Amino acid sequence: MGLTRLSAFLRRHPRVGIDTSIFIYALEANTRYQPLTDHIFQWLEQTGHEAVTSTVTMAELLTQPYRDSAERRVDEIYGLLSTYPHLEWVAPDLETADIAARFRARFRLRMPDALQAATAVRSQSSGFLTNDSIFQRINAFETLLLDQLL
Repeated sequence: MGLTRLSAFLRRHPRVGIDTSIFIYALEANTRYQPLTDHIFQWLEQTGHEAVTSTVTMAELLTQPYRDSAERRVDEIYGLLSTYPHLEWVAPDLETADIAARFRARFRLRMPDALQAATAVRSQSSGFLTNDSIFQRINAFETLLLDQLL
């Protein structure tokens, strides 16, 4: 049932924003979420599908490997994700910062979450994949929580 709902969501949204948690689950091969994240990244590999994420995601993903002095893991993450097909890494610009500030003020988001949401909006994503319910406060895109699919 979860994969059916995820597929329907992805059909409605040919361009989605992806929150850091989705990447973490995929990189860690989290058994609870792996069927869902596998489906997301297989979908993304297909022509006509696009995803965006903020460069904040990379900073969040690399923090633990750097903390652990795991340079090889850093290289693996860069190698895998920086060249992933149909995945756009978007650095914050002034307009994104303005949108993020508005989201922080209105929805009481933490800065990384505000930048993720602003990146999705600025990149014209109509859907957003996450596992953080705080994004459901934002009506500029449809949010899908992986936990709702389990």
